[in-house]
Amino acid sequence: MRFSLVNTKERTEAIRSVAFDLDMDFHEKDEFKMIALLRDFKLFQKGGRRTAFNILSKTSGLLEEKVNILDYRYTVSTGKSSHTFFQTVFFIQSKQLSLPQMLLKPEKFFHKIGAWLGMQDIDFEEYQEFSDKNLLQGEDEDRIRKTLKANEEVIRFFTVEKDWCLESLGFYMILYKDKTLIEPASIKHLFQKGKMLHDYLKTEPW
Repeated sequence: MRFSLVNTKERTEAIRSVAFDLDMDFHEKDEFKMIALLRDFKLFQKGGRRTAFNILSKTSGLLEEKVNILDYRYTVSTGKSSHTFFQTVFFIQSKQLSLPQMLLKPEKFFHKIGAWLGMQDIDFEEYQEFSDKNLLQGEDEDRIRKTLKANEEVIRFFTVEKDWCLESLGFYMILYKDKTLIEPASIKHLFQKGKMLHDYLKTEPW
């Protein structure tokens, strides 16, 4: 990660310009305590000193849908040392969503070892490439299976695209690349990908 991409005035002003292009509101600081809305997601339970900043927001319809894109940092302390991580997150609140609690992220070798030892990893025999590439977890396995099988576009997205993580819970969904700040010039693409996944998932199949 280039230092110029981290919490600098240069990045803030570049994102402010992106917000204008996307017709979104911009807040340099978390004035509305968005962190509190996100506390049930695994990403926002890591470490401490959790802070949201450089926040883009847009509400559409009769408050039916609110899209937020934010930079996020948190600090993990291990004994005498600590490390601060930065990343960019797409967050949507939508009355058109009714999703199970779910975590979907790239599967690493240590996840495979964990699965052998009993860690949850929901696999699909009919979507083997998707299952080989991704770790899928959640409290209601049956509902997660129904949701993804009814929305094969989501399975195709996470089979082809690399490094993306998705978490969902009821009306809420977040999309991000772990420990990755997205360059301002690519934030529009993040917006498009997040909206596309929302559109795939917004209709309940039952």
